[in-house]
This record gives sequence, C-alpha cells and structure tokens, in this order.
Amino acid sequence: MRALSPRICFAFLLTLSPALAEDTVALRVDSAQPGAKIDRHIFGQFTEHLGSQIYGGIWVGKTSKIPNTRGIRKDVVAALKDLHVPVVRWPGGCYADQYHWRDGIGKKRAARLNAAWGNSVEPNSFGTHEFMDFAEQIGAEPYVSVNIGSGTVKEAADWMEYMTAPTTSSLGQERAANGHPAPYGVNFLGLGNESWDCGGLMTPDDYLQQMKLYARFINNYNSKVPTQKVAVGPGTADTAYTEAVMKTWKDRKGWSFDLNGLSLHSYTVFDGWPPHMPATDFGEKDYANVLKETLKMEPLIQLQTAVMDKYDPEKKISLTVDEWGAWLAPTKGSNPAFLQQQNSQRDAILTALNFNIFARHADRVRMTNIAQMVNVLQAMILTDGGKMVLTPTYHVFKMYVPFQDASFVPVSYDAGSYKVGDTSLPRVDVIAAKTKDGKIVIALTNIDPSKAVQFEISIADAKTGNAHGQSLTAPKPDSINSFTAPNTVTPKAITAVVKDGKVSVTLAPASVTVLTLD
Repeated sequence: MRALSPRICFAFLLTLSPALAEDTVALRVDSAQPGAKIDRHIFGQFTEHLGSQIYGGIWVGKTSKIPNTRGIRKDVVAALKDLHVPVVRWPGGCYADQYHWRDGIGKKRAARLNAAWGNSVEPNSFGTHEFMDFAEQIGAEPYVSVNIGSGTVKEAADWMEYMTAPTTSSLGQERAANGHPAPYGVNFLGLGNESWDCGGLMTPDDYLQQMKLYARFINNYNSKVPTQKVAVGPGTADTAYTEAVMKTWKDRKGWSFDLNGLSLHSYTVFDGWPPHMPATDFGEKDYANVLKETLKMEPLIQLQTAVMDKYDPEKKISLTVDEWGAWLAPTKGSNPAFLQQQNSQRDAILTALNFNIFARHADRVRMTNIAQMVNVLQAMILTDGGKMVLTPTYHVFKMYVPFQDASFVPVSYDAGSYKVGDTSLPRVDVIAAKTKDGKIVIALTNIDPSKAVQFEISIADAKTGNAHGQSLTAPKPDSINSFTAPNTVTPKAITAVVKDGKVSVTLAPASVTVLTLD
C-alpha cells in the first residue's frame, strides 16, 4: 500500500470522526472567569554576541550584498516583525560582564577577543546604536544588561546617561555626534548576569553589595520611557539569591533604590553537563526525556515564587525568566563554543509547554527571553550567508501571538498520561485566554508522538460561531527545517464550527494547535 504523504495524513486527522479517534479529552473553558494578564513580554527574545548570531545572523554591514537596512538583515527583520517581538535582551549573557560599551560606539571601533565564547574576534561593529536600531526595526523594546563583573558603577551609569540623556549633557552630545540626537528609551535594565557563575562567582552577599550601588546610581534621564531594573536571581532550585535580593529590596530605606524584576535562568539540559542530548536523529526515549525535563520549569517557578511572596505579597517584582530553552549537543562540525544546534518538532512542543507554564503563573512571571534569537541554541531563525530558514520554534512563537496581553482563562480536563519505559508525562497540555477584543484563544498540545487525540471543547459563554487557527505537525518528532527543505515543519490552517457552546477538533501526534473562537 502506498504511504500517505504527511499533508494527506494531517488532513485525515483533522476530519477524523470521534468514533475513530484514539482517545477523547473533554475540555471545559471557563471564559467567564478571566485571571491574570499574560504579559506580552513573556514572549521576549535574547540575542548575545555569541557564534554567528550577531555577525551573519543579524548584522551583515552596510556594504553587504545581502539586503540590509543600515547593515541589519532585511529578511531577519521581516521575520521577527511577524512575531510581534515585545522585547530583546542584549548584549548577554556571559558576554555582558566583559562588555565595555565605549568599544562599540563612534567611527573607530575596538576589536576585542570574546573570552566568554571561544576567544573569537569581536569587532564591535554592532554596538549601542546598532542594537537600538535593530530593536526599533523589529518593533521591540530594548533590554540592556550592564557589566557588573568586569565593569564599574561609573561605566554603567555613563552608558545609561549616553543612551537616555538630552543633549544638554556632554554624553548626550556625544550620542548626537554619533548619529542619534534624540535620547533612546531603555525599557529594561539588567543589573548583571549570572553573578553566581560566569558573572563573577559571587555569593549572594557579594552580589548585593554591587547590586545596591548599580541600582542606586544608574539613572534614566528619558522621562518618556521608564526603566524597569532586573536583579540577578537563581539559576537552579537554590533559593539563596532569591531570599537575599528580595529581603534587601523589602528592607531598603526610602528611595535608596528600587527593583522591578528578579531573573531566573533555567535551560532544558537532560542528564548532566555538558549538554549531549542530540538535536536531531533521536529516538522516542530521548524525545520523552527532554520534554519531561522541561516540565521541571513549573515546580522551579513555584519554588521561587513562594520565596518572593514572603517579601512581596503584592507581586510588585516580576520573576523574569530571561534565559530559557533547550540546550542540546552542538551541530556536528561546528565550533562547540558557538552553541549552534538544530531545531526540531520536539523543540516546538517544548516551547509550547513552557509558554503554558509561564501563562499559568502570569501573576508573577511577566517577562521571559528565550535563548536565543538567531543561529544559537533554540533559535527562531537559522542563516547561512544570504539564506534564511524559520525553525519550528519560530512557528510556535507566531502561533501564540494572540496570547500577548490576553487574560488567562481557567480550563479543566484530564490530561491522561504518555509513557515510554519508566518515563511518564501528561499526554496533553492546554491553556486558554480571552483577548482584549473578547475572543477566546486556546492552545492545545498533544505530547504523545504516536496517537492522535480528540478534544471535545465546551465554552461557558459561547453559543455558535467559528473557530480558526493553525496546527503545527511534522512527519516525525525529530523533523527539522533545513536550507534545502525549509518547509518540512510548517503550520497548517484549521477551522471548526462552534455549536451549542461546543467545538470538536482532532490533533495529530506530537503537535501544537492554537484556535481562536470568534
């Protein structure tokens, strides 16, 4: 018998009758009880001076034959604009604590060696002005991380003045002379990065002595764009940094300093360091193990939130997950220090699961930044010279755009279980929200890679209407998009009818689906 093509198989699954579906999940959406706002900054990005992310991935220079606007790739900008990227974190990462901003301004730039990532040459062609231009081109707010590790309070304060001061300031005049008379807006400011590790191996007390000075003396002079300051938080289940930073914030005197966020870094790394789980050509056991590992994000957030609640019951401080994603084995033949890895349908499932976790904790988690944006770790985009390909992770980000600033809506269902050997996971994962214009949006993830699932969805205050959206499926969980086959994993449109407050949809194995109900 001739095998069905993936597209035909997908169409078949969408029209499968309930009687033929492998299983049926009854899902109730309580749209009359909206909860916390799912802040659009939860869908943020992170770009670091690492590998070919900046040079080749974003910046090609003004004289490049690759189409660009002031040196920044047009194709990458267009793709990122479609994601409605709310915020971009830069320049690091570990690189932030060796970055000296004056190396990257003016006509004559200082070439350095990037000690954080393989001692590669850093020409500093992409500096403050170029980053701000990039953020503006894609429509994102800038999140700038200052150098606490090898820098000084004065250096960081001068950088902030350079970016935000009017031209009555000498640093404002210098910025204007370098091509930007108007002050920049710096929406978020990171006070160091991983100070417990690559940022200086500081104890919580060591960090607090630095953080208080940086938080106090770095001033924003652009009153039109307030700056939110994010302190370094934990990278594991250890709560020492969380306790220390939150207690210091609560006990501060008067207007000595303030904070708006506490960072959390958590990568999906299975079975020890260094990361060795293959990004491609993996079996079902590896598929299940990686996804089970990523689900540990939920108890980690719950643990840190419980500590924050002791000092901040009003939840003024955001738990900012400004580094997250799959950290897998580097692509064979690539420089291992450049953290280049492929991106499969498994990464799409992983992305959806994390988005769902963040949304369930939207009252405390108000910004996250996936690591990273282009060519590094769990990237949205891969480039090779003038070629560009969109990854499965990119497609999930685009599918979840309707959740930006929507209100979380409770759902109830029996997730069931999916088992491989001694590894057990929930079979499905679901969130729902109400958009600002009153529509219900539902994200449905079928984790099981071998069985379809039928959802019978009941919506509390809906009667009749239409449901439309997209479903991301793949021939196999390890399917990828490559430069020679860029559309192996792409979303397909789906529609359904809402009748008497109910809608039925069948999902393919290992798939992510987002439905909007009008």
